[in-house]
Amino acid sequence: MKPLLILILAGLISSLPPQAHAQAAPKNTPDPSLAPITEVDGLPRMLIIGDSISIGYTLPVRKLLEGKANVHRIPTNGGPTKNGMTNIDKWIGTGKWDLIHFNWGLHDLKIMPDGKHQVEPDDYEKNLRALIAKMKATGAKLIWASTTPVPEGKLTPPRNFGDVKSYNDIAAKVMKELDVPTDDLNAFITPELGNLQNPHDVHYKKEGYEFLAKQVAAEIEKVLPKK
Repeated sequence: MKPLLILILAGLISSLPPQAHAQAAPKNTPDPSLAPITEVDGLPRMLIIGDSISIGYTLPVRKLLEGKANVHRIPTNGGPTKNGMTNIDKWIGTGKWDLIHFNWGLHDLKIMPDGKHQVEPDDYEKNLRALIAKMKATGAKLIWASTTPVPEGKLTPPRNFGDVKSYNDIAAKVMKELDVPTDDLNAFITPELGNLQNPHDVHYKKEGYEFLAKQVAAEIEKVLPKK
C-alpha cells in the first residue's frame, strides 16, 4: 500500500467518533457465568453441570448462595450426554467436590436432520448411568435437575413437546435406582411458563432464570455441608 494512501486512511480512522472505534473493536468479553470464580476459603465447593438453561441460572444461584458455597460451573454448554461422556473427566478434574448439581436432556432429545434424536433413549439411559458413576467416584453428593419444558409447536432446532416426559421418565428411573435426589425444575417452572419462558423457545426471560435459581439454591441448601 502506498504511503500517501496509508496516511489518508489513518486520518479517516482517527477522525471517527469514539463510539465508532468501540463498535469496530472485537468483543472478547467472556460470559461471567462461564468464567472461573475466586473461591472463599472454608466454604463447600459445588459444581453445576448443564446446558444453556443452567447457564442462565448460574449467576443468580451464586448470588443466592453467596457466603454459603463456592458455586462453580463447567465453562461451557454441557450439551447432550455424549458430550458429557467425552468431557466429564476434564469437568470434574481432580479437586474435591462437596456437591454436583447436574442435568442433561434438552440436547439429547433434539431432532437431527436424519429424523433421529441426537441421543436416542436407550443410549441416554446408558450414558446417564456411566456419568453418575464418574461423579459419585468424586465423593460428592449429587442432585439431578429434571429437564425443563419444550413448548408445543415448531422450534429451531426441532424438538418434540412429548419427548421431555419420555426422557425425564428415563432419568427418574435411573435416579431412583442409583439413589440420586431430584430437583424437579420441570414441575417447578411449568405453572409459570406463560409468564417466564420466551415464545416458541426453550429458553427463559431474565425473570425465568431468577425463578429457577430460587429452586436450585433451595435444593442445594438442603444437602450442602455446613462449614
